Amino acid sequence: MSQPSPASAPPRVPEAVHRRRWAVLGVLMLSLLIVVLDNSILNVAVKTIAAPAPTGIGATQSELEWSINSYTLVFAGLLFTSGLLGDRLGRKKVLLFGITVFGIGSALAAFSGSPGELVAYRAVMGLGAAFVMPATLAVLMNVFERDEQPKAIGIWAGSVGLAIAIGPITGGILLEHFWWGSIFLVNVPVVLLALALMIWLVPDSRDPKPGRIDIPGVLLSVLGLVLLVYGIIRGGELASFTDVTVLAPVIGGLAVLVLFVLHERRSDHPAIDMAYFRKPAFAAAVAAIALVFFALMGVTFFSAFYLQSVRGYSALESGLLILPLAVAQMVFAPRARLVVERFGAKAVCTAGMLLVAAGLAAFALFDASTPVWALEVVFFLQGAGMAHIMPPVTVAVMQALPREKAGSGSAVNNTFRQVGGAMGVAVLGSVLSSTYRGEIEEHLGGVPAALRATAGESIEATLAVAEKLGPAGRNLVAPAYDAFLGAMHVTAIASAVIALVGAAVVAAFLPGRTPRDPATADGTEPVSGPATADGAGTAPGSVPADGAGTAPGAVPGGGDRRASVPAPGAEAGESARR
Repeated sequence: MSQPSPASAPPRVPEAVHRRRWAVLGVLMLSLLIVVLDNSILNVAVKTIAAPAPTGIGATQSELEWSINSYTLVFAGLLFTSGLLGDRLGRKKVLLFGITVFGIGSALAAFSGSPGELVAYRAVMGLGAAFVMPATLAVLMNVFERDEQPKAIGIWAGSVGLAIAIGPITGGILLEHFWWGSIFLVNVPVVLLALALMIWLVPDSRDPKPGRIDIPGVLLSVLGLVLLVYGIIRGGELASFTDVTVLAPVIGGLAVLVLFVLHERRSDHPAIDMAYFRKPAFAAAVAAIALVFFALMGVTFFSAFYLQSVRGYSALESGLLILPLAVAQMVFAPRARLVVERFGAKAVCTAGMLLVAAGLAAFALFDASTPVWALEVVFFLQGAGMAHIMPPVTVAVMQALPREKAGSGSAVNNTFRQVGGAMGVAVLGSVLSSTYRGEIEEHLGGVPAALRATAGESIEATLAVAEKLGPAGRNLVAPAYDAFLGAMHVTAIASAVIALVGAAVVAAFLPGRTPRDPATADGTEPVSGPATADGAGTAPGSVPADGAGTAPGAVPGGGDRRASVPAPGAEAGESARR
C-alpha cells in the first residue's frame, strides 16, 4: 500500500501551540497538583477530623471513609461524561469549569459544621475534579506529538509524587497553626492562579466528530458503584458481611454494574468502547492501574493512624516521614520511559508491582518501635515501584486511542484509578475496622454499655473513650495499640496479595520488549500491543526518550510525529512508514 511521504503529512499540532507545549504542561501539572494534593492532605488530617470539637468534628471511621469515597465515587462516576464532554465541547472549557467547581467545593468543605456536610462538600469537590484530571491528560495528548508523549506523561505522573510530598507537609503545617478546615481553604488561591494561567496559555481542542453522550450508561455506573461501596463500608461498620443491610447493596451494586457493561456493549454511542478491553494488553494496563491503587489507597488510609495514633508523630512529622515515597516518584517517573525502552513494559511494570507488594507486606512486620529508617526505606520502595507502573500503563492506555478521543482515553485511565482507590479504601478500610473491632471487644468489658459500641469502632474512638473515662480508661490504651497493630498487619497482607495479583496480570498480558521496527505486512495490527492502536508501531513507552537530534515534526527513522491518527482499529499504513 502506498503511503504519503513524511514531508507531506499534515502537522497535528499547530506550531504556535507546539512552541509553548512545556508551559502548557506546567499549567496542567498545577491543576493536577491541587486535585491530588487535596487527597494527600486529607489523609494526614483524618486523625484531627476524627477528634471531637473544637479540634475536629468527631467523624467516625465510616464517616472518614465516606469523606474520601464521596469525592472518589462522584469523580469516578462522572469521568465518562466529563471525558465525552471534553471531546465534544472543548477540553479547555471543561477544565475551566472543573477547576472552578473544585475551588467552590474546597471553600465550602473548609467551613463544614458536621461530618455530613464534609461528605457532601467533598462530593462537590469530586464533581469538579471529574472535569479536571481527564482534561489535563487529554490536553497533554493534543499539545505533544507522539514521540514526546511518553516523556510528557512521565512528568505528568511525576507531578503526582510532587503532590504527595507537598500535601502532607502543607497539611501538617496548616494543622499546627490553623484549624482543620484550612487544609481545604488553601486550595482557593491555587485555583485562582490556575484559572488565570489556563485562560492565558492552554489551547482548546475537541473531537471534530463527537458522538452522543451516553446518559443511561453514566447513571448505571454511578448507581452501581455507590451501592457496592456503601455495602462494603456498612460491612465494616457492623463487622459482618452477612447482614441484609450489607448484602442488599453489594448484590444490587454488582447487578447494576453488570447491566452497565451489557448496555455499553449494545449501545451505538457508549460512554466507553468495550471493544478496547478485548485486547489483553489494554485490559492489563487498566487492570494494573486499578489494582495498584486498590492496594495502596487502603494502606495510605491506615498509615496515618499508625504514624499518629500509635507512633505519636504530629501531622507535620507524618507528612515528612512519607516524603521518601514522593521523592521516589518525582525522581523515577519522568525517567520510566528510558527503562521501558531498554527492558519493555512487561518487565518494568511487573518489577514495579513486586516492589509495591514488598512494601505493603513490610507493614505486617511493623510495630510500635520499628526504626524510622525502616519506614523510610519501605516508603521509598513503594514510590519507586509506583513510578515504574503508572507512566508505562498510562502511555499504553492513551496511545491505544486516536488523539481525537483523548478525553475518552483519559476517562478510562482515571476511572480505573479512582474506582480502584475507592474500593481499596472501602474494602481494606472494612477489613481494618472489622479486625480491630474483633480484637478490642474483649477489652471493653469495663466500659459503660452506652460507650461500648463507639469505643470499638476505631483506635481513635477507643482512645477518645479512654480519655473521657479518666484513670479508669488507662487500661484501654495498650490493648488499643495492640488491636490496631494486629488489624494493620492483616490489612497489609491483604494489600500485598492484591499487588501480587496485579504483578501476575501485567506479567501475563502486557507486551514485552518490542524491536524498533515491528511493522507488519498488512499494517492492521502491529505486534506491540495497545499502544500501537493508532498506528505508531511501538510498544508502550518505546518511543524516543526526548526527541534529541530530531527536527520538529520528524520521528527518528523517517516517520512524521505529526502524522494523522486514524480511527481505532485502523492503522492507515503508519507502520509501513517505519
